[in-house]
Amino acid sequence: MKRYANFNNSVLLIALLVLHACTKNNFITSADALLRANIDTLSFDTVFTSTGSVTKSFKIFNLNDQKLRLSSVTLGGGTNSFFKINVDGSPGVRFNDIEIAANDSIYVFATVSINPNSSTLPFVVQDSIMISWNGNQQKVMLQAYGQNAIFLRGRRTTTDTAWNSTLPIVILDGFTVSSNNTLTIGPGTKVYARANAPLVVNGSLRINGGIAPQDRVQFQGDRLDEPYRFFPASWPGIVFTGSSTNNSIQYANINNAYQAVIVVGNGNLSTPQLTINETTIDNAFDIGLQCLAANVQARNNLISNCGSNVVMQGGVFNMAHSTIVSYGNAYVQHKNPVLQIGNIVNGSIPVSATGTFTNCIFYGQGGLPENEIVINRQGNNPFNISFNNCLYKVKNTDPANATFNNSIRNVEPGFDTVNTGLRIYNYRLRATSPAVNRGSNAGVTIDLDGNNRPVGVPDIGCYERQ
Repeated sequence: MKRYANFNNSVLLIALLVLHACTKNNFITSADALLRANIDTLSFDTVFTSTGSVTKSFKIFNLNDQKLRLSSVTLGGGTNSFFKINVDGSPGVRFNDIEIAANDSIYVFATVSINPNSSTLPFVVQDSIMISWNGNQQKVMLQAYGQNAIFLRGRRTTTDTAWNSTLPIVILDGFTVSSNNTLTIGPGTKVYARANAPLVVNGSLRINGGIAPQDRVQFQGDRLDEPYRFFPASWPGIVFTGSSTNNSIQYANINNAYQAVIVVGNGNLSTPQLTINETTIDNAFDIGLQCLAANVQARNNLISNCGSNVVMQGGVFNMAHSTIVSYGNAYVQHKNPVLQIGNIVNGSIPVSATGTFTNCIFYGQGGLPENEIVINRQGNNPFNISFNNCLYKVKNTDPANATFNNSIRNVEPGFDTVNTGLRIYNYRLRATSPAVNRGSNAGVTIDLDGNNRPVGVPDIGCYERQ
């Protein structure tokens, strides 16, 4: 009898399993069938006209214990839509009889490509995807911001050229300022560059931004969608070649480059090849500012969170009231000192080096360097490096081959707010900062914000506490 009871129980169990399997393999046809999309709006960040976006996606979930057949998934604008969709691996504008297994899901992918129009301001394009099943409907909205732009693909100047803020400039495949030509960039101009598109200056570059945030000249990569908009090495950077002369940058923000600003000396150390003032360079993967046997004059600059912030290899380099700082973060690891000085070019040739750093901060945290200033002199060429009224971080003794006067060593600068997790970097000085009222009069009358300087005794760094 016991064996007979066990046999009956086994048969019952098998029957229940078969019944359950049959139930899961059947389609639910009730209007009460549950379906959910994991978003109600699929949004795209600014998309330049004539260029495509990244691909984004959402999921459609069958919340039932039986299979669900979608009668249709339809792109509202059809073939005339700015958007293109792909449902579970198939492109199109309408998809019929889409099956979703019990308690399973499918992907819907979308991209957007926007045609140019006459607008100079960003504009919104919209569409929707309608999901229909068992007499029910659910809509997922599609939304993108379009921006007309001036697209320059592999261009080279043939005469003096000017860019202004009417429309963004998008550089594709690089842009070259030819010898004897000048490119002038006016206040508020926004320049976006593709990953293979450096700005190469054989002639002269004049960047004339304005004090107000909206008037600063902006440089960054052309991927404006998250997370790409924050990635370093999004574009190559600006290169001043050995034939360039009389370059100036003021009130610019140069972000997310591979090598943000490279200056290759033109052989004339008596005249500045580049003057860079009131400018920020941030999040460059390899180098923020590199000077190769060049004459560079720098004032009120913030160069932050770069693979190597400032690299001087010979030449003449005078820097005043600048903050050179790096905090290890999710995008750029702090592996190298924020200031590296040497006198070797072309791999092995020693040259002369003259550098004066006045009222500057050289500091880093959250990385490998114990000394944020490293100096490497080779050969017997003239080598004169001095630091005056600077705040800097080194582990033990000051670097050799340089003089330090009235400076502050191994003290935290007292920045307003630094939170690497939230990407908050405010390098203005707190009232208790040791850099407040510790500078010398360097003849500088404004700070990076355009505020008056000094307020009392000058502060060290690019910001003057008001």
